Amino acid sequence: MFVNCLILGAGAAGMMAAAHAGPSTLVIDHAKAPGDKIRISGGGRCNFTNMYCEPGNFLSGNRHFPKSALARYTQWDFIDLVSRHGIAWHEKTLGQLFCDGKATQIVEMLRSEMAQAGTDLWLQTRLIELTQRDGAFHAILERDGKRQRVEARNLVVATGGKSIPKMGATGLAYDIARQFGHDVTETRPALVPLTFSDQRFATISGVSLPVTARNASAGFDEALLFTHRGLSGPAILQISSYWREGDEITLDLLPGASLEDHLKQRRGQHGKRSLTTELADLLPARLVPVLAQEFDLNGNLADLSDKRIALLDAGLKGWVVKPSGSEGYRTAEVTLGGVDTGGLSSSSMMSKTVQGLYFIGESVDVTGWLGGFNFQWAWSSGVAAGSHIAATKTASLD
Repeated sequence: MFVNCLILGAGAAGMMAAAHAGPSTLVIDHAKAPGDKIRISGGGRCNFTNMYCEPGNFLSGNRHFPKSALARYTQWDFIDLVSRHGIAWHEKTLGQLFCDGKATQIVEMLRSEMAQAGTDLWLQTRLIELTQRDGAFHAILERDGKRQRVEARNLVVATGGKSIPKMGATGLAYDIARQFGHDVTETRPALVPLTFSDQRFATISGVSLPVTARNASAGFDEALLFTHRGLSGPAILQISSYWREGDEITLDLLPGASLEDHLKQRRGQHGKRSLTTELADLLPARLVPVLAQEFDLNGNLADLSDKRIALLDAGLKGWVVKPSGSEGYRTAEVTLGGVDTGGLSSSSMMSKTVQGLYFIGESVDVTGWLGGFNFQWAWSSGVAAGSHIAATKTASLD
């Protein structure tokens, strides 16, 4: 069987590429249904993009690499596609866009686009062997217990990274990259909860509050959630992409407020009030006893000297914690690192050394922030590859 394009992976990036690659395109996936990550994202409503998406929202060994694809196919282009398919959507916080209905609407939209493009989709299909010769890629696939040979002029690797292995995630993309002479940068879990070996926050699991979480590289003003094993919530997931084992994280528990000014004012008005009672009005009450193990919270407001108030302000607005690890790929939303962008064209996602070989989506060393950015990278990189394949095919026929 010969096709113009073989796409490995029927996730967000793979389906988007298929919708633009044109006829004679085959997409394969080992799963029973396409778009598994789309289905579970955003609590089942799919945070499909972000209104404020720009290259600065992405981590990469080459911070300029995402610019071309993101500029050619923007969040507004995808929003237009969603609207044309009659999918109602809404904005939550910080520009995050979600379906009003179910995330499956996005999957069905992509399947519809693929159908219009004349794309074939084979599910529950495994790649057994992959080689290249005579200017084409030769794949042995296993489907319904039978093996079939497929020859393709173009190969798009859209198999994602290592995050959420229970959904079948593997390092296949990295193996293929190395097979064809491409470098792969260090990979690690990203957008992932952080853990503490002493489970110091187990007693306040479920408590959340707005914070600023920061380290030497970045800072995020979002919610923090205490868990049995450590810290989670948007602020922690965001900072985890910039964190490495052994690093500290600083938490401002009262972002945008001056605890020093507040305590000095309250000291004069309600001096007999205990410090812990006062803090319980400013912070979740269950958190205060935990903070009392870290800071001196004894006494009444009247007992506080200016120096002690300054120390409390510095401590609660600059609480330094040192996670021992993360929850790993098991719960990581994405994989940081991947196929080195130095070997890829930023405009087409094609290999600079292997004609017709493309890497897109999470498999590449481009990782977005939490909030729809990684889906936008999937759409943008998928369009970049698919459009280039379609244009190349058209040019070859002229």
